[in-house]
Amino acid sequence: MNSILNISNLTKKFGHLTAVKNLSFNIEKGNVYGILGPNGSGKSTTLGIVLNVVNKTSGEFHWYDGSLTTHQALKKVGAIIERPNFYPYMTAYQNLKLVCRIKEISHDSINKTLEIVGLLNRKDHVFNSFSLGMKQRLAIASALLNDPEILILDEPTNGLDPQGIHQIREIIKKIAEAGTTILLASHLLDEVEKVCSHVVVLNKGVNIFSGRVDELISSNGFFELKTSQQDELIDLIDSHTNFVRSKIEGELITAFLKFPMEAEEFNKLLFKNGIILSHLVKRKESLEEQFLQLTENE
Repeated sequence: MNSILNISNLTKKFGHLTAVKNLSFNIEKGNVYGILGPNGSGKSTTLGIVLNVVNKTSGEFHWYDGSLTTHQALKKVGAIIERPNFYPYMTAYQNLKLVCRIKEISHDSINKTLEIVGLLNRKDHVFNSFSLGMKQRLAIASALLNDPEILILDEPTNGLDPQGIHQIREIIKKIAEAGTTILLASHLLDEVEKVCSHVVVLNKGVNIFSGRVDELISSNGFFELKTSQQDELIDLIDSHTNFVRSKIEGELITAFLKFPMEAEEFNKLLFKNGIILSHLVKRKESLEEQFLQLTENE
């Protein structure tokens, strides 16, 4: 059984506001999925629906091809969708022990989960003494206590400093390498590009792309160009079938390729047309450029 979660035509309305609209995608076992979108795009609402904390308006979702009820399936899920409420003057170990009692599971995995998130040496320190990054790592440890098949995280690095962000990302990678499926919501393009194998891009509650991250960024790239003949260069780019569009930022012109083209070939073309460049670099199109193109078209 490879399918963990199937979402079909899911819609959620809050009065006149449609937070999620006809959303469909699948979560397959063993992958790291990112739900990517700006704030207000429906990411948290989607996670809330599949975790049974938000009621859907219409559509369906099924855990494990419908072989389990949502209640049964959620016993196989670890999730952090809000800042966890740990007791400030209890130690990390005591707080996790309490979580085990609430979840009615054994205490045996506490040390293991603390080790995974790099907090085993701080298990006897009170929660109130932890940095924000350590608190978030303890939250991940609490979500791992039931040895979940899928870990669901909502903006796991939100508010953290660069070191804290790096630590959380490395932990997510380590958990994924151990075979746990991960679904995370993020507005950070860099996070999805570095951590996820698959991505669902949401804009205003609508799925505008669903697939592998490397498929999304497998474009033909773009040229970064500088010349004193900007008008002539823009005219040539806009009239050439190899290019999908161009943009100007100060002296820098960016030409996005629709079809493959090498820098040498392009430079020869420009020279034949009397255009001399002072700068020519070919780059791979990042997830950011792809994301901006997708959302601009909506």
